[in-house]
Amino acid sequence: MEMKSQIVFCQEKLKNAFLSLKNSKLHEERQIYRWLERAFVDLEENAFCGIQIPKKLIPASYIQKYEIDNLWKYNLPNAWRLTYSIKGSEIKVVSIVVEWMSHKEYEKRFGY
Repeated sequence: MEMKSQIVFCQEKLKNAFLSLKNSKLHEERQIYRWLERAFVDLEENAFCGIQIPKKLIPASYIQKYEIDNLWKYNLPNAWRLTYSIKGSEIKVVSIVVEWMSHKEYEKRFGY
């Protein structure tokens, strides 16, 4: 199933962090910006393009902080991960960006 979506950030602080990557003096941060930009294009085309994380593996902090009941991951280059949740109705689907992190941070967050 494919469904177009609109990208939103779970917090304004996260959106600002994303925007600051674009003009960073660090090459790695500018690269992460480009990866995230590409991911957002993919998510706008199909909110379900990521991999759904089983409900029992959703970190409790995400549920408490963001009141989400579903979580997806999008694999970025160099083993980075983008986590997002999908909310919607028949009229509009929104992909809510929760966090991006290195694979090491991802494993720690999800207890692997």
